[in-house]
Amino acid sequence: MPSSINEPVALPATEEAQMAELRRLVQQGSAKLVGPDGQQIELPATVHDLLLSILKNLQAGKAISIVPEHQQLTTQRAANLLGMSRPFLVGLLENGEIPFHMVGSHRRIYLKDLLAYKHRRDNARHEAIDRLAKTQLEDGTYDKVILPEDAEDE
Repeated sequence: MPSSINEPVALPATEEAQMAELRRLVQQGSAKLVGPDGQQIELPATVHDLLLSILKNLQAGKAISIVPEHQQLTTQRAANLLGMSRPFLVGLLENGEIPFHMVGSHRRIYLKDLLAYKHRRDNARHEAIDRLAKTQLEDGTYDKVILPEDAEDE
């Protein structure tokens, strides 16, 4: 059992069948939580959807971490989450692209700010790909391979 809410949890092989059955039940619709005294309460839709997402990811072999959005991240952890080097991330921080604050002499980033940057970055990438595809469609080169002039065609 993880000692912190931030530590990843993976599905043990011994619980695969139980997890599959739980997911099947949750997928059928609203679910109830039954307390030790028999009292029942229906799970709110938000909790139901989160539970279903957790179950899907665990069954797919992915580890799950639940992290509060106000969680502070080190620059190394933030860089790892974005798939970039720490020095590159620090440059983004210093250029004002991602908000940060100082804790002593160390930069810290709130997870919500990091995720907002990731969302902006991903949207910009998708828009660039869409523009490129549109331009190539308009030019009639979308489904053609254009070789450099000195290249040989096989």
